[in-house]
Amino acid sequence: MNFKYGLFLLFAFFQLSALAQTKGPAIEFKEDYFDFGDIKQGAVVEHTFHFTNTGDSTLLIQKAYSTCGCTVPSYPKEGIAPGQSGQITVKFNSEGKMGLNNKIITILSNARNIAADVPQRLSIRVNVLPK
Repeated sequence: MNFKYGLFLLFAFFQLSALAQTKGPAIEFKEDYFDFGDIKQGAVVEHTFHFTNTGDSTLLIQKAYSTCGCTVPSYPKEGIAPGQSGQITVKFNSEGKMGLNNKIITILSNARNIAADVPQRLSIRVNVLPK
């Protein structure tokens, strides 16, 4: 076998391997961070994070959660087809909170562009002022 032919086969193998790894759903957020700025204590604020399934099969969000009960995400329970969009709405209740608050929302899904042991994360920031 000549060297050029062997090099071509090796290159083709790596290209096919790369293509095989890119199959499946993929989640792409327009933004993954939002700053509410200053709010008065007791206010409830919300923000909607928009995303698109940029993969080639149905995206399923299994769970979206925060470690604090003051931050509650809502997410689509039905599958998102390739090329379609969805949203995750995050509500923050500032009752009993003061000062700078940074909250993380963890998204568990079947997206192939997110490593299984490193879930997608969204974050919000809010500065709670006295009433």
